[in-house]
Amino acid sequence: MAPTDNDLIKRAQRGDMTAFELLLYRYDRHVLNIAYSFRNNEDDAKDIYQEVFLRVYKGLKNFQFRSEFSTWLYRIATNVCITYQRQKKRHAHESIDRQLTNNPDDSLTGADILEGDSITDEKAMGADISDHINEALQQLPPQQKLAFTLKYFQEYKIREIAEMMNCAEGTVKRYLFNASSKMREQLKPVLQR
Repeated sequence: MAPTDNDLIKRAQRGDMTAFELLLYRYDRHVLNIAYSFRNNEDDAKDIYQEVFLRVYKGLKNFQFRSEFSTWLYRIATNVCITYQRQKKRHAHESIDRQLTNNPDDSLTGADILEGDSITDEKAMGADISDHINEALQQLPPQQKLAFTLKYFQEYKIREIAEMMNCAEGTVKRYLFNASSKMREQLKPVLQR
């Protein structure tokens, strides 16, 4: 029978690195997915992931079992995402050779669009809309962006998001409503083409 989170935490608090590694492996995909959906950049997501588990490692000795470990971990992850967003400077120019889609099987770049056949045009149109959505998402304030990504990309329930973000469910609903309104407004010109 697999040890519970609480068993692993108690062992890790006593210095058992294997127990800490088991906790890390149990939740690493969730944290990486949250980070990636928040930043939409693999390198940034890895940086956030590392920072989250560094903070968990340093703070685990103070974990007092007042909440589920997963709630505490996701709260750390959301705080790191928000802090990272505030510190990260956006790049003004991107390479024409940058891959336009997140699909590793599709290597469409900006340079490919310049060739201009109908298949490329269709791919470019889809990538263009995806880029507009990502750009609109990046324009949201950090709390709205986080609530939006947790709800619509990670499919968490509002109650879970409220626990992760350490706020009331009504606040999460307000973040989601405001985020949806702003995204709808920003995407209106793109969707009316």
